[in-house]
Amino acid sequence: MMVNGSWDVIIAGGGIMGASAAFWLTRMGVTRVLVVEKDPSHARSSTALSVASIRQQFTTPVNVEISRFGFAFLASLPDYAGPGQEVPDLGLVENGYLFLAGSDAAAHAMRGAAAMQCAHGAATRLLDPPEIAQRFPYLATGDVVLGSWGAAREGWFDNMGLLRFFRSGAEARGAVFVTDEVTGLDRDGLRISGLRLRDRGMLHCGVVVNAMGTAAARLLGWWGEKLPVEPRKRTVFLVDAPEARHPDAPLIVDHSGIYMRPEGGCWLAGVVPSEDGPADPEDFEPDWRLFEELIWERLWRRMPGFAAAKALRAWAGHYAYNTLDQNAIVGVWPGCDNLILMNGFSGHGLQQAPAMGRGVAELIVAGRYRTLDLSPLGPDRLAAGRALKEQAVV
Repeated sequence: MMVNGSWDVIIAGGGIMGASAAFWLTRMGVTRVLVVEKDPSHARSSTALSVASIRQQFTTPVNVEISRFGFAFLASLPDYAGPGQEVPDLGLVENGYLFLAGSDAAAHAMRGAAAMQCAHGAATRLLDPPEIAQRFPYLATGDVVLGSWGAAREGWFDNMGLLRFFRSGAEARGAVFVTDEVTGLDRDGLRISGLRLRDRGMLHCGVVVNAMGTAAARLLGWWGEKLPVEPRKRTVFLVDAPEARHPDAPLIVDHSGIYMRPEGGCWLAGVVPSEDGPADPEDFEPDWRLFEELIWERLWRRMPGFAAAKALRAWAGHYAYNTLDQNAIVGVWPGCDNLILMNGFSGHGLQQAPAMGRGVAELIVAGRYRTLDLSPLGPDRLAAGRALKEQAVV
């Protein structure tokens, strides 16, 4: 495919963020959009390796609003399809999230977060231990002080189905997706004049969107600046527990540090490693040690049905981790008039993709956010050290 010449927008990265931006740009009438993705199989992308969940139980208001729109989008996908576009069944499961607090201090913070979430339209319900035991009788609650349950509009879905929907919709309206790798840029004053591709050479563009996931800092390095985004490895385990078959269970975020959710007749489970730091970008080996040393006993303590359990398989993926505040970095990069970032989602990017793509497209087309104001997540907070800390990072 011939892609030489000039483009209105070049998107570096064709995972869920890049595809969403292309989808919304073409819906808004921008058709000369090029998306550059080095691995169209997405075998190692955060998109493909995610557990693909969505919640509204965040501790920053903008994240609650982002996921409110995200769920509405997932639940009404046909309304966003273009003429003749196939609409996939995303298998949206609305089982909710259940966060468990194990101390008075954590319960106090949970009450404050729940009040904020409900004020922004979430369906969060606080449950005391007897209420948790009544609603979820398979859980042990002796060390639980309070629970926060997303009674509606929370659950999980088909990650790759959503990616295909974004891409097919963008392509149907004229966007071009190519297999190549961005390797550098040319600048003209306060603007990027073009991106250099490994196979196709220099391509000129009006706007650049950085959707490079865990490699996002590389593009800023070519500009001569730093971005606090790095890969953090997370291992996910598929666990069989014959005495713990609860397909209607929520995704449980335990105060011990683990999470678990039903997956078919089994469970998905994971934990943040105690020594968590930047990962080797090529390291996708599952850390099996985590299951035996950290996860299994905590699963059993929360749910006695895990007394007999076996990890059937595991995979490792990378979070594009924002080391400042674990929140997205979205918007125009200060000092570069035509570089827009959508980076640093720290594990909750997939569920935020519908709103993020729409917001980036609005910035490009209208020069401002027209629907949901994403400015609290703007890159200007980085240089100022103005952290917008997200406490509920799973």
